[in-house]
Amino acid sequence: MQPPRSEPIYLDNNATTRAAPQVLEAMWPHFAEKYGNPSSLHQLGLDASDALGTARAQVAKLIGARSPERIVFTSGGTEGDQTALHAALRAHPKRRRIVTTTVEHSAVLEPLAELERDGVRVDRVNVNGDGELDLEALCAQIGDDCALVSVMWANNETGAVHDIARIARECRERGVWLHVDGVQACGKIAMQVDELGLDFVAVSAHKLHGPKGVGALYVGPRVEFAPLLRGGPQEHERRAGTENVPAIVGFGRAAQLASAWLADSDGARRVAQLRDRLERGLLERIPHCTVHAAAVARVPNTTNLRFDGVSGEAVVMMLSGDGICASTGAACASSRHRPSHVLMAMGLDAAQASSSVRFSLSRFTTEAEIERALEATPVAVAGLRTLAGSLAN
Repeated sequence: MQPPRSEPIYLDNNATTRAAPQVLEAMWPHFAEKYGNPSSLHQLGLDASDALGTARAQVAKLIGARSPERIVFTSGGTEGDQTALHAALRAHPKRRRIVTTTVEHSAVLEPLAELERDGVRVDRVNVNGDGELDLEALCAQIGDDCALVSVMWANNETGAVHDIARIARECRERGVWLHVDGVQACGKIAMQVDELGLDFVAVSAHKLHGPKGVGALYVGPRVEFAPLLRGGPQEHERRAGTENVPAIVGFGRAAQLASAWLADSDGARRVAQLRDRLERGLLERIPHCTVHAAAVARVPNTTNLRFDGVSGEAVVMMLSGDGICASTGAACASSRHRPSHVLMAMGLDAAQASSSVRFSLSRFTTEAEIERALEATPVAVAGLRTLAGSLAN
């Protein structure tokens, strides 16, 4: 009889997070006794509608939106991103150009590639070797023929944070809308979408200890909104389809918890200290190891390291066998077995990009888990290098 397997050490929180217990507790009644359709006029329906209103206010507070009515609930970040692209092109039919970056998530890059095939011009601005966006090059691309600028707030692979405030100022001055993929920033750093004058911001619940399959799109006051999904009058006629009330309630509770965590500066500081402890320990124990984007501002939970001479996928598999969950980059791209487009954009060659591993922490990560990762990772890398007959350890 096999002994029971211990709880895994989960360091892949940029892929998804475990739902907080308070989130599950908040969701359950809306599967059971509070099961009304929020569009119905009877009491169960009105109760469900009230629950949506509460969640809308909780999400709005988290991202710094003064009016909860600016929040449109979606199925997640991908839908939010694509809704923004669709709305911008519908609102500006004579503007057939979109400016973005080379390091965006596939939720933006893939639909842009399809739009490009349909005749929309897409200009992609690069980053430097530290993952820092070339702001001068980006600003030079913003012109009268531009329907939208689309830039992520924080990179999902390296954690690098872009200067959204500067980009927003440039867009406002030139009369161009700005869409921000805020999925990896939300719940990790402060967001003030109204104060910055943003037009679209997409966020996702499962990245901040909420449920999967629900997100939100912030729609700014100067936007002429065009729905992606048409049908019923849900979400104030901005997104058709019966709302997923349990998931939205869970998102609201997760947003409330994240707001409280961000208000306590010790929370983010503790996560950053654990991240830094992991980085320093691996650099000390593993030769030919490099931290990507170490010189720029990053979200506090993310580190991406290159272990020269070994496959990042092999490291991840070795760690998994030891009960430690990490990744080589975006979860949605992991099955394609391609070098990271983010690291390639930073100037790495295919071999270097394929030798990289991402560790992403959460507010539930413990010191003991970091110490265990510091024990297991050097052993995995050394073993793989020995098998490959590569770099001396």
